[in-house]
Amino acid sequence: MERATLNVEKRDKAGKGIARTLRRQGMIPAVIYRGGGSLPISISKKAMAEFIASNVGEHTVVNLKFSDGGSKLAILKEYQADPLDGDILHTDFFEISLTEKVHVNVRIVTHGEPIGVKRDGGILQHVLREIEIKCLPDKIPGHLEIDISKLEIGQSIHVKDIQVGEGIEVITTPDEIIVNVVAPAVEKEPEAPVEGIVAAAEPETAEPEVIKKGKKEEKEEAEGKAEKK
Repeated sequence: MERATLNVEKRDKAGKGIARTLRRQGMIPAVIYRGGGSLPISISKKAMAEFIASNVGEHTVVNLKFSDGGSKLAILKEYQADPLDGDILHTDFFEISLTEKVHVNVRIVTHGEPIGVKRDGGILQHVLREIEIKCLPDKIPGHLEIDISKLEIGQSIHVKDIQVGEGIEVITTPDEIIVNVVAPAVEKEPEAPVEGIVAAAEPETAEPEVIKKGKKEEKEEAEGKAEKK
């Protein structure tokens, strides 16, 4: 794979004050990590910005060249940038050996427009943007490409479907989904009332029936009251 060279300087001091001084001088603080140890260094801010811009999202082996004549091979582990102006503030490198395999995450690049989206109005979902691999440093691909143009609604591309180069071991679970196409969501419309159906009326409460007494019953009732008196 492509290899760049960056000139670096060892530094003995650390801290926010040293970092600010370095930045005023056009340099930035950095650290090289290896096997639990670390080495503080400084590097040109301009050179570092150009390196990052030309290798966005890719793992490039870089030759870190010291002013005393020594050098170390490394890959950029991560970097910190100012959220306002984008200036690089700090970088971390991971020292490597060309004879030792390393674990890295590699970016996935998709090509084409799925037929399930273009023809059937489906929705493309990106589930994984990168996968983890293990290989020798010189075997690390800049990125992995997949063609998604033949995907129909309900279909997916899994990790196991990716073709990787010889000597590269995929660590990510094979059955994990990278991309899939799903049917568009359908909004359920409120149900309209059915014409011709009238709601049943509530039954009316029956009034108590008043039973009129006949003259005979009224006479007997009066006599009964008189006897009681």
